[in-house]
Amino acid sequence: MPRSVNHVASKQRRKKVLKLAKGYFGRRKNVWTVAKNAVEKGLAYAYRDRKQKKRNVRSVWIVRINAAVREFGLSYSEFIGKLNAKNITLSRKALADLALNHPEAFKAIVNEVKDATPVSRPDNAPRAKKTAAVVEAPKAKAPRKAAAPKAEVVAETEVATEEAPAKKPRAAKAKKEDETSAE
Repeated sequence: MPRSVNHVASKQRRKKVLKLAKGYFGRRKNVWTVAKNAVEKGLAYAYRDRKQKKRNVRSVWIVRINAAVREFGLSYSEFIGKLNAKNITLSRKALADLALNHPEAFKAIVNEVKDATPVSRPDNAPRAKKTAAVVEAPKAKAPRKAAAPKAEVVAETEVATEEAPAKKPRAAKAKKEDETSAE
């Protein structure tokens, strides 16, 4: 029986890869095995760099904000801390745009924020209150629940202590016998 090969599909697959390799230099653009490797590598870089592009753009925003804030005697980290303390939620993209294109509006934000006391986390105080309330409630309930196991532990200890005195006289008798035999 003759071997059946799907040339149409394999040729389409190769054409697709070679089309993606268009513009590459040398054999990378027209030799199937070389082009396939080059295209796979290129697609991997493209996937990775779509993520890195977002990081790079964010770092550019941060540099712009830092440069604009330095004119007012603040650093970037102080400025962001004070923004959080005042509960002003503007994205770094918006802040960078204001700093670059609308310096008056950015100056108004900086003046609004300048006297704020920075807090490490603006929602820190409410969490502490919730935690304290949660911790207090179980403390009140815990002794009631823990009272029963303590009683059981005490009962076990009493049983152990009751057995111990019974053993002590035997040990004392053995010591007396040893002393009398030694004399």
